[in-house]
Amino acid sequence: MAMAAKHRASALKQQNKKHKVLGHRTKGQLTKVNKGRVAITAQSRRAKKEMSREQRKNQMKQIRSQKREEAMSQKRAVGTANNPPFLVTIVPLSPDINPRKIISALTSCDPEATTTTSAQGIVHLSSMRYKQRFSFIIPPVNDLYAILDSVKVSNTLMLLWPARDEVEDAAELVLSSIMAQALPATIHIAASMDDMAHKRKMQMRQRVVKEIESRFPGNAKLFTLESDQEAMLVLRHIGSQKQRPVFFKDNRPHMMAEKVEFEEKGPTGTLKVYGYVRGQPLSVNGLVHVPGWGDFQMSHTYLLDDPHPLERKGKNATMTNDEPQLIEEANPESQETLISTNEVDPMEGEQTWPTQEELEEAEENTKPKPRTKRVPKGTSEYQAAWILDSEEDDNGDGDEDDIDSQMDNSDFAPVDAMSQDGCEQEEEEEEDEEEYETMTLPDPEGANYDDKYDYKEDMDALEKLRAARDDAEFPDEIDTPRDIPSRIRFQKYRGLQSFRTSAWDPDENLPVDYSRIFQFKNFFHSKKRIMKEEREGALPGWYIIVHIQDVPRHLYDSQVTSQAPLVIFGLLPHEQKMSVMNIVIKSHSLGHYRPIKSKERLIFHVGFRRFANSPIFSEHSTGNKHKFARYFHPGTTVVASMFAPITFPPVSVLMFRERPDGAQDLVGTGSLYDMNPKRIVVKRVVLSGFPFKINRKSAVIRHMFFNREDIMWFKPVELRTKWGRRGHIKEALGTHGHMKCYFDGQLKAQDTILLNLYKRMFPKWTFDPHAARPPPLYTFKSSGNAADSSDEENEENQPAKKARVVQFHNSGL
Repeated sequence: MAMAAKHRASALKQQNKKHKVLGHRTKGQLTKVNKGRVAITAQSRRAKKEMSREQRKNQMKQIRSQKREEAMSQKRAVGTANNPPFLVTIVPLSPDINPRKIISALTSCDPEATTTTSAQGIVHLSSMRYKQRFSFIIPPVNDLYAILDSVKVSNTLMLLWPARDEVEDAAELVLSSIMAQALPATIHIAASMDDMAHKRKMQMRQRVVKEIESRFPGNAKLFTLESDQEAMLVLRHIGSQKQRPVFFKDNRPHMMAEKVEFEEKGPTGTLKVYGYVRGQPLSVNGLVHVPGWGDFQMSHTYLLDDPHPLERKGKNATMTNDEPQLIEEANPESQETLISTNEVDPMEGEQTWPTQEELEEAEENTKPKPRTKRVPKGTSEYQAAWILDSEEDDNGDGDEDDIDSQMDNSDFAPVDAMSQDGCEQEEEEEEDEEEYETMTLPDPEGANYDDKYDYKEDMDALEKLRAARDDAEFPDEIDTPRDIPSRIRFQKYRGLQSFRTSAWDPDENLPVDYSRIFQFKNFFHSKKRIMKEEREGALPGWYIIVHIQDVPRHLYDSQVTSQAPLVIFGLLPHEQKMSVMNIVIKSHSLGHYRPIKSKERLIFHVGFRRFANSPIFSEHSTGNKHKFARYFHPGTTVVASMFAPITFPPVSVLMFRERPDGAQDLVGTGSLYDMNPKRIVVKRVVLSGFPFKINRKSAVIRHMFFNREDIMWFKPVELRTKWGRRGHIKEALGTHGHMKCYFDGQLKAQDTILLNLYKRMFPKWTFDPHAARPPPLYTFKSSGNAADSSDEENEENQPAKKARVVQFHNSGL
C-alpha cells in the first residue's frame, strides 16, 4: 500500500500573529524596535522638580494670597483718600430720563456725606461711612462722541434703563459703541418707574432684567433709587465691585478735566487743565493727546490741594485751592518732539495753489442770483407769479406797429399838443413809480429740483452697487481690454507659481510715502521694553494743573460751545510717529447694510484716538501674503491697512461710515492687529478665456487675448480652469488672439480657462486727525428737555418736561 503524500505549506500560506512571549531580546532586536530612540534614564524627584503634596498645597496658597493682594490693591487704588475718586459716567438710554434726579438721590441719601461741584459740572461725593469718594459726570445725551470720551476714562458706567419693552435705536447705537470700545465696570438703574402701579412695575422690571441679561451676561442686577437705603446700596456696590481692566487706559496717564482755562498767546495759546491724574504717572516731558484735537506738548505741571477731600466739611462745602506748587518744568533737551513723519517732498517749489480771494470770488460766481419782478404795490407772491414780464408780453410786430402809428401822428400834431403830451407822460411815469414796486420772487416748487438733486452721486452709488454685486458673484474676474494691449494694461502685475509659497520681497518697489513713516525692527519686543520702563512725574491721585502749549483757539471755542467733557491721555514713547496700522474689523449688523469699497473715507476710533482715513482691505489669513479685498461685504471680517500714528495693542477699534448729511453709521468693530509696514497685500486679477477646439489634452482658447504679442508676453504664466485643470500656453495661432494650450487632462466644453495675475497694493496717505462730530442723536422740539436741564432745585420741586417729539438721526435704514 502506497504511503499518502505529506502536505507542504506554500509560500502564500497565511501567517497569524504570534503571542507575545516574555523572554530575552538581543541588542539588535532592541535597536530595531526603538528605531534609534534612547531610553530615558531614571531621575531623582529633585531633578524632576516634583513637589510633595504639602509643597503643592503651600504653592497654591501663596498664589491665592498673591492674587487676593493684587485685587485688593486695585480696589484701594481708586476712591480712597490719597487716590482719585471713582469716576462714574451716567448715561440715560432714553431722552425722557432725567439723570439729575439720580444724582440728587445719591447725594442726599447720606446726611454725613460732603457734596461739591467742579467748574465742568462734575459732582463729587465724599462718604465718611464708606471712606470713599465718588465723582459723577453726565455727558450730553445728544453727543455720541462726548459719551464715548467720558466712558474712556471712567471707572464705572451707570446705565439708566427706561420702562419700555424695547431699546430705542439711539440707545442701541450708544450701547453697541460703548461695548465695542471698552466696557468698564457697569451698574444698571431702573428709571422712570416711580409713577407705575406695583403690578405694572414688576412686569416692566422683569422685561428690563431680561434685556440686561441678553446684553450683559453675569451682570443682570437691576437697582432702583426709590429710597435712601437703595441709594446707599448703589454707592456701596460702586465702591466694592470688581474693576474691569482696560489696557489703553490702565497703561497710560489720563485725566478728566475738572476745570479748563485758556491763556491766549497770538494765534495759539496755553490750555490749563485741572484734574486728577489717573492710570500711570504723567511726565511733563512727554506728549498728551486730546481726542479730536491732536497731540500737544506740555510746559509745566503744578500740584494743588485736593478740592474734594475725604473729610467732614458739611453739606455743599465750597472748594478752596491754595497756591499751586511746581512739580515739573519741560526740559527742551529731553522733551518728546511732535515730529511724526520724515519730510520727503520731491515736488517742493513746484506746487501752486489758488489764493483765498480767488476761492471766494469763484464761490460768489457760482451762487444763484435772486429773481426779481416789477409789480403793483400790494401784490402777493402768489399773484406776482401770474404776472408776466414786459419782455414776455411784447413781441416784435406790435412794437413796430406802435412806432409807425406814433410817427404818423407826430407829423400832424401841433407843438403845444406835443409839449402837453410830454408833461402828461412825465406825470404818468411818476404815478407809476409810486404805484409799482420791485419784488423778489421765490423759486416755484420743483423749479430747482435738479439743483438739489445730485445726479452724478446717484449714478455713482448705482455703479458701486453693481460693481459690488459683480465682485461677489465673479471674484477678481475682469474683461480683457480691447482698446489697449494687455501687456501694457497689466504691466505692473506678475504671475505666481503658488500664492502661498512663492517668494515676494516686502521692500521691493515701495512708494514715496513709505519713506515718511517709521518702522520697528521688532514691534512686540519694543512694546514689551517700553511697558517695563519706569515712569516719573505727577503720581496717580494728585490734583494737578497741566499747561498744554500751542493749542489753537478754535479748538477751545468748539469745546466750550459743545459743552462736552474734556479728557487727555499721555502718550507712550513713539506714539506720535506715523506708520502702517493694520486692524482686524468685523462687520456690525447695526449700520453695515451695504458693501464698503476699499479706499472709501471712514471714521475710526482706535483706543483713545479718533481720526478719518481711507484704508485698503485684505483677507484676515495666515502666511506672508494676503489677498486684497475690493469690498468689505456685510457679515465678513477683513484687515484694514492705513497710515496712522503708532499705537501699542491691545486696543479696541470702532469704524463709522459718514453719510452725506453728516450722520454716522457703526459699520464695524475690532481690534488693533499690529503696526507692520511689511504686510504684503496682493491684488489678484483673473483673465478668462473659452475653449474653441478641444483635443485630448490640448485645446484652442480664444477671447483671453486679442493679439499675438500679448500671448507671447504672458506665455510663462500657468493656466487653470474652473473645473480644476492646469495647463500652459504652447503657441499663438494667427494674429487675433487664438492660442494653443496644453492641459493635464481633457477639457469640457462648458469649462472656463483662467489666468491669475498679482500686484501689490499700498495704502494712500489720507490720514485726517480731525473727524467731524455727528449730528445730535435726538431732536427736541419742546421747550425743555429733562436730560439737558441743569437747575437742580427746580427739578426737585417741579417735574421735568418731557420731549414731546423725538427724532432719531442715526438709523440709516
